[in-house]
Order: sequence, then C-alpha cells, then structure tokens
Amino acid sequence: MPYICLYESYKKRTQLLTYLITLFQSFQNMKFYKFYFYIFFVCLINCTAIGQVSKTAKARTIVTTDGELDDVDSFIRLLLYSNEFKLEGLIISSSQWHYKGDGKGTKFTSEMEMTKKMYGERIELRWPGEQWIYDLVDAYGKVYTNLVRHSADFPKPMDLKNQIRIGNIDFEGEMTKDTEGSDFIKAKLLDEDMTPLYLQVWGGTNTIARALKSIEDEYKNTPQWNKIYKKVCQKAIIYAILDQDATYKKYIEPSWKDIKVYYNSNQFWCFAYFWKRSVPTELHPYLEGKFMGEVINNHGPLLKMYYSYGDGNPPKGEIDDIYSSMEKAKKNQWGSFGQYDFISEGDSPAFLHLVDVGLNNLDNPQDGGWGGRLVQSTMTPSRWEDGKAAADFNPFTKKKDEAFAQARWIPAIQNDFAARADWCIKDFKNANHAPKVSVKKGNFIIVKAGQEIKLKIKISDPDGNKVKYFGWCYMDVSTSFLETINTDFIKNQISVKIPNSAKVGDKLHLIIEVSDDGIPSLTRYQRVVFTVK
Repeated sequence: MPYICLYESYKKRTQLLTYLITLFQSFQNMKFYKFYFYIFFVCLINCTAIGQVSKTAKARTIVTTDGELDDVDSFIRLLLYSNEFKLEGLIISSSQWHYKGDGKGTKFTSEMEMTKKMYGERIELRWPGEQWIYDLVDAYGKVYTNLVRHSADFPKPMDLKNQIRIGNIDFEGEMTKDTEGSDFIKAKLLDEDMTPLYLQVWGGTNTIARALKSIEDEYKNTPQWNKIYKKVCQKAIIYAILDQDATYKKYIEPSWKDIKVYYNSNQFWCFAYFWKRSVPTELHPYLEGKFMGEVINNHGPLLKMYYSYGDGNPPKGEIDDIYSSMEKAKKNQWGSFGQYDFISEGDSPAFLHLVDVGLNNLDNPQDGGWGGRLVQSTMTPSRWEDGKAAADFNPFTKKKDEAFAQARWIPAIQNDFAARADWCIKDFKNANHAPKVSVKKGNFIIVKAGQEIKLKIKISDPDGNKVKYFGWCYMDVSTSFLETINTDFIKNQISVKIPNSAKVGDKLHLIIEVSDDGIPSLTRYQRVVFTVK
C-alpha cells in the first residue's frame, strides 16, 4: 500500500507534506473520499510527529582525542554505541600527555605541574601518531555489515572516515593557529542546527579553544558579535575529562563564560587506570580478565584491537610499556593485574552520558546516569562538576563515595558492552537486545504528602526473553524518600507511598529497573520524578 511507504520515500517533513497534499488533490473517486481523507489525515499527523522526533531523537557530538591507550579503548566502545547518538566529528588533538612536536626540534615544557616534573623539556611526548583512528574505523567497517543487523542506525564507515580531522597537535595547549580540526568544530558551532552540540574532551581542550578563538577573532568587533556569542553558548556543551592542558582555564572560561561545561575529575576513575581503587571490590569481576577476555576475544577485528593487560600488544607511542606483558602487569603501578584485565577507558563517561537508557540524564546531569552525576557549580552557573557535592552513598562501604555515582552502573554497562561485542559476530536471533519499558502515567507526577500512587508500566523485550523489574528510590538526588515501594508482577504495577513528612517542593526520584534473562542480561530504566505540591 503506497501510504505505508511514504516514510521511507520522503524523509523530510516538508517533502512528505507536499506529496500527501498532491496525492489528496488527485483523488477522483468521491465514493472513497472519506477513506482517503482518513488516510491523508493519519499520515499528516504522523509526518508531523516524525518532524518533531527528528529534532530530539539523538544528541549531536564531536569527539576530540589525543590517542592515548585509554582513548583507543574508549573509541572502540564508542564505535559500538555509535547508533545511539549522532557523531559529527572525530578530531585528533594533543594534551599534556601526548603531543607530536613541530618537526623542527622546538623544545617544550609543560604548563601542567605533574607533566612538567615528570618529563621536563621535550620536543615531543608519547605521540601515538594519527593512523590509529583510521585503522579503528577500518576495523569497524569489517563488522559494520553485522552491526546493522541489530540497528540500522549505525553510521557507515565511510561517513565516519570523512569526519576525521587533525586538530592542534604540535604541543600541549597549542592554540595559536587554525587547523582542519579547529575549522571543522568552528563550522559546526556556526551552522544553523541549534540543537545542543556535545564537545567531548578526551585530551586537551586546545583544538576546541582554537575554534572558539577563531570565532572571536572573526566576529568580536562586528555588530554580529552578541548574536554569535549567544548562539555558540546556547549550542555548545563541553564534556571534559580532567584539565589536560591549560586552555580551558586560560581562555575558554574567561572568554566564553556562558558555555555549558560538564567536568568529570573523580567519577571517570571507575573506568580509568585507578579502577581497582575507585570501584567497589564486589564489582571488580566485571572488569577482570574472566569477563573482559570473553568480551574482547573472538569477537571480530574491531575488538581484537582493544588493549588489555597481558595481551602482548604494546601500545603505540608509550615510553614505558607497563601493560602488554604479564610480568609487568602483575607489578604495575596501578595494582596487580591478571591477563585480559581492563586497563582503562577513562573517556567513556563522556559518550555514555549521551546513551538513552531511560534515566533522563541528558539535560539533567545532576540526576545521574551511565555517564556519572555532575552538580551545578555554586560559583559558575554554566559549569557542572563531580566531587563531594556529587558523592553517592556506597552500600558496600556504607559511606559517601565520590566515585560511586559512576560505579553503581558498572554491571549494567559492562553487560551491555558484552552484548555489543556479540553484535559484531552474531545475527539478531542469536544475540541479546535490551528490553523496553515505559510508564503509562508519564515520568513527572505532581503528588501530595502521604499520597499513594500506582504506576502501570509497559514492558517488552525484542527477543522474547523473560524480564524482571523492581523500583528503587535514588536517595542521593531526592530531597525526600519514598516510604514504600511495592511491585505487583501480575498487574505490571509499582505502588509507592509519599511520606507524610514530605514538604512542598520536595522531589523524589523513583528508578524502575528492568532486566531480561538473556545472555548477557541487559538492563533499561524509567525514572519517575514525584514533585510534592
């Protein structure tokens, strides 16, 4: 039937509307007038909805990376999640840990105290080259035909390759000249798409800083400046893993004070070199070789390039390889590790924040999600940070923990990664896919103190797996607590009781957690926020 094919044939809303109107006007058989009008009306509504969905469906993002070992591993996971957001740029940059040098023998000393003491004066530092990112995209291309069996939204390998640009890489913090990378970011910041653009900082902020400086140089003394400044600040959201050069503090913060910044300096350690110290011991098995070896081995050419302890694969550019041999892995400065133990993906929280698993954290970083939890700064309103203000209660230690807002999701995140690895080699029927869950009353409910609420939930699983679910109160982001949480599995219903002591304005966060019994078990959520009136 022709009207079923309209969505595929006319992706743009305006084209579809024009086609429908023309189709409607062409009807000659008045006996079927009402029927055709009904079809026209339904399609008109649906195409309007399509137009609305396209605006908010996926987050736009650009990745800047210095190519460190953990960047490589983060990049591999990023590729396996590239169907979940709209990748618009892959930019190689530098950092305090990695820079290429200018090829002229120019000597450089870090502005950052740690690397200044560690490395002193250098002409280059631990530079892994630029080919690694092309090689990983090529490896992605070899598993792409299998990945699209699981989601048609995975980007084409050539489209990803066309997004790669070289940014400011000569030295740590170099931002004096325009580069292909900075020009690319500049063009995206100035384009007409006003949806948020998440700028992921896996190394230094210097290439982003150069893009912003180029915009300032072009427009600062023109009548357009106020409009341009407002446009960029409205659009750009920087998700930074630490300060890995001085360009944010020296230039971006004072010159672009209204740009939103999500700053992760503590929670990312759960996925970085210090993970044994940051992740509760009870969760270590999800990062150890017995689990990780199953994920990375025998899952195709992309996962084969994933760095892990004792894998015999020396990281490119490293001065001292303390990872690839088991002898060094057991006596590592970060701890004692076994074969195939997780090394580091310190930058993965930056894109895990963009993955919609039902926690509604994208525009609400203070509420927490797979990318951690960040709280708005009292000093700088445009900045969200982790640290003490974002500490969650750790049930294993019975104490507040500055990393647990990230660590709490590790089992679900790692099982999801294992499933994505299967997608590289298995067809849809023989792999697992996450369940879907929704709440019939919606996710934001006005309540009164003492009120009892019954929530009807709808659950489905694309593989027909059995699911289990329960509700829990996210106390660390709530201003009151849910007195009781009961589950009625026959009616697919969760009942909660708002405490009598709840005050007007209190917010209570209920997390409905749904897991299937597939292998590996996959989890999705719905967050329901109750506001007391």
